[in-house]
Amino acid sequence: MTPRVIFLILLLLFSSAEAFSFTSPVVGVIDGDTIDILHNGKAQRIRLYGIDCPEKGQPFGKVAKWATSALVFGRTVTVQGHGKDKYKRLVADVLLADGTNVNQKLVKDGWCWWYQKYAPDDVVLETLEQEARGVKRGLWVDPRPVAPWQWRKRSKVMS
Repeated sequence: MTPRVIFLILLLLFSSAEAFSFTSPVVGVIDGDTIDILHNGKAQRIRLYGIDCPEKGQPFGKVAKWATSALVFGRTVTVQGHGKDKYKRLVADVLLADGTNVNQKLVKDGWCWWYQKYAPDDVVLETLEQEARGVKRGLWVDPRPVAPWQWRKRSKVMS
């Protein structure tokens, strides 16, 4: 192998370091779309990929956190990394032992939005949100729900 080929292989390995799976117990639920896991003996914050749940203080924020807690708290999950966000949290899909994708389940049950800005090509999340909206499941019972990114923007303006 030439040095260039070795370099390219190493570059590929290191650039996709976050795109691997591992199994860890969930030790905390921060809000509907953010959890803490115990990985390699340390707590690691995970931001659920492709979804945005209502914020604390926002209508349905507590319910979204409760829904996430009911699914994952104290359980061992498989984490499939997509990279890190600007806060250095691992952004990931989280799977239960039975294969249930937690990110998708939360959208299907109507506890969050498909975060199109960060997962624009995720047709599964898009379809699940459309279905939840259509049957007014979860937060979609609200006739005018405010998306979390709009809520955060309004909160900044008011501060």
